[in-house]
Amino acid sequence: MLGLIAPGCALLPSQLVLHTHCKVFWWIGPIIVLIVIPVLDWVVGEDGTNPRDEDYEQLTNDRYYRWCTYLFLPIQLIGLMIAAVMWAGDDLSVLDKLGLAATLGFVSGIGINAAHELGHRVESMERWLSKLALAQSAYGHFFVEHNKGHHARVATPDDPASARMGESLWEFLPRSVIGGFRSAIHLEHDRLRRRGKGWFSVQNHILQAWSMTVVLFGVLVGLFGVRILPYLLLQAVIGAALLETVNYVEHYGLLRRKRPNGNWARCSPRDSWNSDRLVTNIFLFHLQRHSDHHANPGRRYQTLRSSEESPQLPAGYATMILLALIPPLWRYVMDARLLDHYRGDLSQANIQPRKRERILAGSGNLDAAA
Repeated sequence: MLGLIAPGCALLPSQLVLHTHCKVFWWIGPIIVLIVIPVLDWVVGEDGTNPRDEDYEQLTNDRYYRWCTYLFLPIQLIGLMIAAVMWAGDDLSVLDKLGLAATLGFVSGIGINAAHELGHRVESMERWLSKLALAQSAYGHFFVEHNKGHHARVATPDDPASARMGESLWEFLPRSVIGGFRSAIHLEHDRLRRRGKGWFSVQNHILQAWSMTVVLFGVLVGLFGVRILPYLLLQAVIGAALLETVNYVEHYGLLRRKRPNGNWARCSPRDSWNSDRLVTNIFLFHLQRHSDHHANPGRRYQTLRSSEESPQLPAGYATMILLALIPPLWRYVMDARLLDHYRGDLSQANIQPRKRERILAGSGNLDAAA
């Protein structure tokens, strides 16, 4: 249930400012994610426990864990409604409204993670809730691209959401956003064509998700006026950017093995970066046990496990996001770990093509530094 603190961030700013008169609390979302959680991750440390095999079925079927994700949505939407009231009013300065938009953007990005968990399920209701959770970020095509595109191509050069060694976050973001959008359109078009349906079918998953965004934003603009639209769009952009930054962290430089026939091998725990930092895992529904998620995408979040085979991040996702914002610092920390993961042979890594020769030639220096 502590994972619901994340959407609760959208409910906190007005009360915190009211009782403390500190306007910095309009920025409570970035403060919690980028400052408080990294500190708590460092203080609390790692989880270090895995579910027992004999408890797997009971954990999977325990509906308590499902309600933790279900409850994310009403809290998220109530927070957005409160923010819209404040954006429409004249009590806040533009700077305060920007802070509130940033807070809502971080909630929106974490909401995509809740949508991620729900979207992997086979139950129809949870899949619809996934699309609803994506409405605030206007990133509905993620429902298609993540499940049918990213999971099929992860840790290969063909996946726009798998960062390459030597590729900075700022190079990765446009490639992932544009590539993921194009892939989603292509995948959904092909699925509908195989079923004999046109693009403008009511069965189009992308149009269903986008329609929820249009309705949500349309209702809010209708109630509170067009002046809230810039803040709605800003929080959506921040939410999508947060998701894509996490994508950057999750697979940086990792490359799946190939079978003798030239096809990519099945995704294994060695193809995703893992982190068992307890606090961030609480906030992100065990997303950091990402290696097990990709190796076993049908597992619910409460049953995910850490594996010794998985490459380990030096810190939790919240801290790694900060490192990713500074490319030289990111490469200093992560390139040596990547070299260690491949036992000194970077030819096994997923390398930015235009930097491949230079990186391979300098791998000896990385080895010495490590």
